[in-house]
Formats: sequence, C-alpha cells, structure tokens
Amino acid sequence: MFKKTIAAAALVAMPVGAALADKDIGCGVGTIIWEGQSGVAPKVLGATTNGTLGNQTFGISTGSLGCSADGAITVDGRTSMFTSTNLDQLAAEIAAGEGETLDTLATLYKIEGADRDAFAAMAQSNYGTIFSSTEVTVADVLAGLESAMQRHQTLARYV
Repeated sequence: MFKKTIAAAALVAMPVGAALADKDIGCGVGTIIWEGQSGVAPKVLGATTNGTLGNQTFGISTGSLGCSADGAITVDGRTSMFTSTNLDQLAAEIAAGEGETLDTLATLYKIEGADRDAFAAMAQSNYGTIFSSTEVTVADVLAGLESAMQRHQTLARYV
C-alpha cells in the first residue's frame, strides 16, 4: 500500500516539477542531489524530488537550494515551461504543420501573425531535426527549433 501511495504521489508531482523547469529541472533538493547527472532518469527523479517535496517555493523565497530570489521569469523560461507541459502535443502539431499549441508557441516567440504560417511550415519541414530522437529533451527541442529559425530568412529575427 505504501509503495502505491509513493508511486501515485510521484506521478502526480512529475508534471509539477516539469512545469517549474527552466531549460532543465529547475532548482531545489532534487537538482542538488542529481547535479552533474544526465539522461532521462536523473531528470525525472530530480523533477519528481523537487515537485514532491515542494521545496522550490522555499528555495526561491529564501534564495537557497540553488534558487534565486531576485530572478525574473524570462521568455526562455515561459517557452521552456510551456514546451515541457505540451511536448507531446507540440510534436503532433509540428508533424502536421498546424495547431493551437504550435500557434501558442509562436506567440511565446513573439512571432507576428503574418509570419505564423512560415513558422509552422519551417517547424514541420525541420521535424526530424527538432525531434531528433525518442529521448529528446525540452532543451533539445527548443535548441533545434531555434537553430532552424536562425537559418530561416523571415524567422531569424525572432531568435
């Protein structure tokens, strides 16, 4: 029974940790414990630890646990947070070349309405680069997307 409770708590907390992430898993005890590790397992465990313990709020409030009390949420942070929460939906919409989630991502990049179709088409044509493997991270997706944007004549000004 105890194992089921821990597993349920971890599953509920995982999206919370992902939503708080800024390019990686954010700050907190989980980040400190898994510092220097790479791969999906340490990131999931770190995010789960941060989310389960609810220590990011404490860390941000006190400027401890690798958190900063004086930082501002950046466009990168919002983009990363949105992407981590909607990664599967974005993958489907980028593959299709259209969709509400993809349009919201364009809004986060401050892409003007006239350039939205070009953004969707560029993302679709670079799908294989943006989603380069089955173990792609949010940081990988955003790096691939921004790299493709930089090479695009119209979209380069947005990155």
